[in-house]
Amino acid sequence: MMDAEKLLRDLIALPSVNPAFLPPRHPRAGEGRVAEFLAHTAARAGLDVQKRRVLPGRSNLMAALSPSGKVKQRIFLAPHMDTINVVSEEQFVPVSRHGRIYGRGACDTKGSIAAMLTALSRLARQRRRPVVTEIVFVALVDEENAQAGSRALAASRIKADLAIVGEPTRLQVITAHKGTLWLRLETRGKAAHGSCPQLGKNAVHEMARIVDSLETEYARKLRQRPHPLLGPPTVNVGFMRGGTQPNIVPASCVAGVDRRTIPGETDAAVRAEIAAWLRRRGWHATMTSNESAPCLPMETDSRLPLVRQFLTVAGQKKPAGADFFCDASVLAQAGIPGVVFGPGDIAQAHTDDEWVSQKSLESATALLLKFLLTLP
Repeated sequence: MMDAEKLLRDLIALPSVNPAFLPPRHPRAGEGRVAEFLAHTAARAGLDVQKRRVLPGRSNLMAALSPSGKVKQRIFLAPHMDTINVVSEEQFVPVSRHGRIYGRGACDTKGSIAAMLTALSRLARQRRRPVVTEIVFVALVDEENAQAGSRALAASRIKADLAIVGEPTRLQVITAHKGTLWLRLETRGKAAHGSCPQLGKNAVHEMARIVDSLETEYARKLRQRPHPLLGPPTVNVGFMRGGTQPNIVPASCVAGVDRRTIPGETDAAVRAEIAAWLRRRGWHATMTSNESAPCLPMETDSRLPLVRQFLTVAGQKKPAGADFFCDASVLAQAGIPGVVFGPGDIAQAHTDDEWVSQKSLESATALLLKFLLTLP
């Protein structure tokens, strides 16, 4: 019988750093090693395996357990294979200590991969497959960068009645999460000699006033409209860069803004809101954003039968929300209702000593199997 902890340790030892965070052709880059390993593992468990190309050398892996009868509904188990980069090669060496498993991807989201594939494999080996429900384990690429894997799955027009998206949620069933909108602001001034600043216009000073207003007054305004599961939308200015040296009045300055959105907000409305905020205060800044890959908020109706069923199995009376963005939103935009669930805590994700507890991994595996056994 497949063991989730052993599977997780094997996965940690296989680097799958998102190529966006590494130089071209870096040996640690890409999800290929993990996808190949999972394909062999799933095939040995009796699952029907296929790869779907997303980008050169990068494919989503799909491993399906077909029902004994005609397919009438489909469930996705959808974690992602890619990780962020490491600060030390030791992070690819799995370590068990004090009830925890340490290593890159331990909770984000190789722990979810291990729990989901183990649960599905155990179901397959029990020969108690559902009668009308197809269960598909979908290991996705590129979640940490542009979500190319989930966007390709959504574009394929394959339908599912529920997607359980693997992320570290402390075993909570998440039915809503925030969206992400990144904005680039630029102020323009006029260069002058630092000894005669009155002859120039300081773009850094203009931007500093904008940043202060966004982080104080605008942030307070956002706190006045909370979502019942997610709390209020938020704003964070992550960087500000301008000028070249102290004795030159800076002619330009740029700042990067992270605006977390909640259900009911649109990216266009948020851009208009911030533009109006600046305009009313007499500030002039050019604003641009990445339109190619929208990262929208997600909210799934907790009254949907499969969602309600999963909540019941989890012993959870009310749904929960998450501040982070993930693949669930992308699938939801394609008409696939989603929840987010997995072992571990998002507070451990992306840290230098990333870990997941053995108990959490075991509990996630058992809970998922229990849910899968309820499917018709």
